[in-house]
Amino acid sequence: MRLRFLTLAAVSALALAACGDQGGSSTRDGIWAAGSSTVFPFTTRVAENFARSTGGAMPRVESLGTGGGIQAFCQGIGAQTPDIANASRRMKPSEYDMCAANGVTEIIELKIGFDGLVIATARTGADFAFEGDDLYLALAKDVPGEGGFVANPNISWDQVRSGLPSTRILVYGPPPTSGTRDSWLELGMAPAAMANPTLAALSESDEDAFETRAHTLREDQVWVDSGENDNAIVQTLTRTPGSVGVFGYSFLEQNSESVKAASVNGVYPTLETISSGEYPISRSMYIYIKKAHIGVTPGLDQFIAEFVSDAASGPGGYLQDRGLVPLPQAELAAQREIARAHTPMTRPAD
Repeated sequence: MRLRFLTLAAVSALALAACGDQGGSSTRDGIWAAGSSTVFPFTTRVAENFARSTGGAMPRVESLGTGGGIQAFCQGIGAQTPDIANASRRMKPSEYDMCAANGVTEIIELKIGFDGLVIATARTGADFAFEGDDLYLALAKDVPGEGGFVANPNISWDQVRSGLPSTRILVYGPPPTSGTRDSWLELGMAPAAMANPTLAALSESDEDAFETRAHTLREDQVWVDSGENDNAIVQTLTRTPGSVGVFGYSFLEQNSESVKAASVNGVYPTLETISSGEYPISRSMYIYIKKAHIGVTPGLDQFIAEFVSDAASGPGGYLQDRGLVPLPQAELAAQREIARAHTPMTRPAD
């Protein structure tokens, strides 16, 4: 039985090399996933369980950011490219088109659960309760001023609104390559901008101009890009008094003894408020799989089945212990059927 497994693995490795030789003919006998730093701990946990239960090779999991992972995923078919892209947002139409242009034409999209973006500070620091346009007025590069828009003059939080702490504004967050950054702009900054009367009026008259104003963060070291490692942001908060960090809920769960979350519009991030959508900065987590690699990369089909199993992604599953907020049972069952049938996604809407 062991000899048969090794033979099948060898045949699969040769097939993977043959199915796409666009970037080299190297072979591998293990699963390769790359992408979001937020999804990274979930995929790593599934990989550990998969390797332990099957006796197969430990899957390779890389934290490159959502954009970096999809970029690598879309380079072609074959052993030189990842089997799976981890993503903390949906694949963009332009990314889907890039995949298609490089021969990656059948992609399976699986939603694995929810996450919330938390705004946190050290447990020993001040409490924050953000509301309305606070985040926009604190972190946008330009804000309304006399005669139009001016460079953001706010230095301390209480200049933004009198109810906020009097500490300086210093926020560590994800870089532009991160899906967490995309989600922050769409779910954090844009709604805060819409709460500002001037920006709300701009959104009605010029949607593109509104998006530019809402999505452009300060460049004066008030907002600091902190790489793809959310754990590094957590550690920075404990070393930098008064600083604030933006990262995924799972990292709050894992570091609750050292950091605490702010409320947004009166709601704190919890499993319940994120899954219900009550917490305003909530998002879906995804993995993308190359259908052409199923049956070629050893164990890939079993790996994705494990990912959407009740034991992993269901309520009380081991990924919930890592901070993943589970899908409703009916939705998880639908994702499981997509995985079983290998149903390719359609092109995302523009």
